Amino acid sequence: MKTILTILFILFTGLFAQAQENTVNVKVEVTIETVVLVTPTIESVLNAKETKVARLYMDKNYKVKKELSFATKANKSKLA
Repeated sequence: MKTILTILFILFTGLFAQAQENTVNVKVEVTIETVVLVTPTIESVLNAKETKVARLYMDKNYKVKKELSFATKANKSKLA
């Protein structure tokens, strides 16, 4: 009984939704704008003598992690 009522309810709501008329007219106004393209000229002088150094920094907690990951003799695996 419950399944029949749910199927009828779903069919009723589906048919009711299809019966609605969509008479919404949307008008879009078009505005034309003029665009002026300006190409800036950028002059770059390459200096062959200039050298740049890229630096790689370690994690700020590297020393703390290193100290916490210490190994003792008890941590080593023992062979029987």
